[in-house]
Amino acid sequence: MGAIFGMEAPQPLFLDVSEGRGFFASQLNSVTPKDAQRWIWLAYDQLNLTFLEGLGSDFHDFGIILIESSQKGRSMPFHQQKLAFLLSNQRHFALEVQAQGLPVYFLSTDQDFSDALEGLGAFGVIEAFQPAERSLRTSIASLAGEGKVVLHPHPGWLTSRECFEQSVGTEPPFRMDKFYRTVRKEKGWLMEDGKPVGGKFSFDAENRAPWKGEHEPPPAPKYSIDEIDEEVTELVEHVFGDHPGRIDLSTLPTSRAEAEQALAYARRCLPHFGRYEDAMTEKSIGLFHSRLASLTNLHRVMPIQILQAILAEDAPLNSVEGFLRQMIWREYVHHIHDLTDGFRSLDLQRSSAQRGARWQHASELSDEGHPNFLNQDEALPQAYWGAESGLRCLDACVKPVMDEGWTHHIPRLMVLSNVAHLLDVNPRELTDWFHAAFIDAYDWVVEPNVLGMGTFALGTAMMTKPYVAGSAYINRMSDHCKSCSFHPKKNCPMTRLYWAYLERHGEAFEGNHRMSMTLRNVQRRSPEEKNLDVATFEHVKQVLSQGGMLRPNGVEDLRQWSS
Repeated sequence: MGAIFGMEAPQPLFLDVSEGRGFFASQLNSVTPKDAQRWIWLAYDQLNLTFLEGLGSDFHDFGIILIESSQKGRSMPFHQQKLAFLLSNQRHFALEVQAQGLPVYFLSTDQDFSDALEGLGAFGVIEAFQPAERSLRTSIASLAGEGKVVLHPHPGWLTSRECFEQSVGTEPPFRMDKFYRTVRKEKGWLMEDGKPVGGKFSFDAENRAPWKGEHEPPPAPKYSIDEIDEEVTELVEHVFGDHPGRIDLSTLPTSRAEAEQALAYARRCLPHFGRYEDAMTEKSIGLFHSRLASLTNLHRVMPIQILQAILAEDAPLNSVEGFLRQMIWREYVHHIHDLTDGFRSLDLQRSSAQRGARWQHASELSDEGHPNFLNQDEALPQAYWGAESGLRCLDACVKPVMDEGWTHHIPRLMVLSNVAHLLDVNPRELTDWFHAAFIDAYDWVVEPNVLGMGTFALGTAMMTKPYVAGSAYINRMSDHCKSCSFHPKKNCPMTRLYWAYLERHGEAFEGNHRMSMTLRNVQRRSPEEKNLDVATFEHVKQVLSQGGMLRPNGVEDLRQWSS
């Protein structure tokens, strides 16, 4: 098997299913290739029998193939919670399918998916659906080319490639607004007589209020732990025990019934979601966010089912529209990633990066170039793996990621991506971290969001300007600054990191009209202030790169030697 991240990986437990051992294996019926007329492989993120609709056969003609691969689990330092969530859902789905009368062939293997599928020659030509992840499409491409696997269109998307290309085009710059309006009009979502409900398409300006405790967010759901959850937890801790994070499946839905419970929770959150969509607080990591992305990306609940449920709710328009916009954004980044082959077909400035986000002993230089518009090449600080940084905003946002593999989109964008971007962290390395650490992250969604929006690695291909901010934004939209050792207006290094970033990369933004006022403000800063900005950047970078902790006296002392 080889080593994973510096230690030998024990394998027998992972293969117990195929060898017929353990609780889950005991619940599976024995099947043969003759038990179904058509065998369908459903990938790990296609866990819904709705996929079978439209294939033109009687429901009971189908048999389902499911594969879990330890090689996939070791391809990155995936959060243990992410692995447990995925494996438990797939195993629950297998028994749910079986209970509906379909034969299920479940393969647990240390091979990759391509080799595993090729080894199932006795099942004849296996049918499957176009994978969402580029990495999986690439893996099975040769089998599809040889006709050993027949691919059907993926039925889980809400919009078509044609809709995207007609509204946005096939070349950058890509802009969400045109796509959003086109989809709204085409589908009739929140439309009346061809016009948007409420008189405008977006209520984003009404979705930016800080939360000050005026409405109590509903407590995050707790789910029961059954024998499958317990077995999967043991498996992941045994095989992937050196991966980051911890496992607590009581915080995540793993069965179909629990998926419905999660959807009910989302409905309870909806009334206040819009107003506080951009807010952050240490009192609730999710506030009024639905937490449905992980289930949606596995297709445990189909996106159209979620959207129909939300559109039917009697909730404030800014909440419903804000949720709809999030769902269409999901479609938007999928199309961009698919159209550009994960940005490989775009003529972008590129650099190599260390892959695997440098978790402990894992470090491999990628030969493939990655988008890097600003030529940022610093290593990801260990603070992103849980080492205390001294920046309360960063530490408070990293903690739920290490604990649960999740936090909502504003901490991801305006703290986690923002801090790394201001420190010139290699965008590929940050992307890999998001991919590994978040339970809802897959290549098609995480790469556009981090490379295109979070780090400006694509330049203006997706965004007109970088999303960067100093302490003022974080202080306004969160309560992190109240418990920080730094004062947001006096000595917080975030603001100087912001100014240093703009001074360092100013030339790259020349000619960008959305940055012109900001760049003029940079020019107005005195030489003394600019020197202090640079000194702060170097100090913070050095301390965090060594796994150290920032302290106010260290930053304050910079003024003495920066001039």
